[in-house]
Amino acid sequence: MKLIILDRDGVINQDSDAYVKNVDEWIPIDGSIDAIARLSKAGFTVVVTTNQSGLGRGLFTLQALDDMHEKMNTLVEEAGGNIDFILYCPHHPDDGCDCRKPKAGMIETLERSLGISAVGAVTIGDSLRDLEAGLQKGCRPILVKTGKGAKTLAKIQQDNDSAFTELSIYSNLAEAVDHLL
Repeated sequence: MKLIILDRDGVINQDSDAYVKNVDEWIPIDGSIDAIARLSKAGFTVVVTTNQSGLGRGLFTLQALDDMHEKMNTLVEEAGGNIDFILYCPHHPDDGCDCRKPKAGMIETLERSLGISAVGAVTIGDSLRDLEAGLQKGCRPILVKTGKGAKTLAKIQQDNDSAFTELSIYSNLAEAVDHLL
């Protein structure tokens, strides 16, 4: 099974420092929906893992989150693809949960739920948290420069972080998928 794990905000849709709080604020990044559809058509199991502390902060409701995910799923399906699994961490950063990235709890949940190992899977994110969660489970990290990606790249370069010597970097999800396929 070819597994790909995508972050949501900043990778699939536009991110906001004020949080994406409703379906109207959930705006796909150009090319991202088609990129997910192409992955799906190429036989990848597509999983989205996303920290959604806005729930824990009381900034939006579970219904609002469900509406955003329904919009994302509908757009991908209309493009001929499928998202196999969506996992989110609803917790506030101070809650100390095991699912909030950079911890690997969501990836462990998807492994149990799908009965597979994430070792060797591709994980695509725009933040260190996304990449670190994947690295803990033996995933191959890809950084996109959308969302917080440009700032993340600058930090990796400044820190000369050896954990990211094998890091692939692309402008956006569509470009990353072009190279994967």
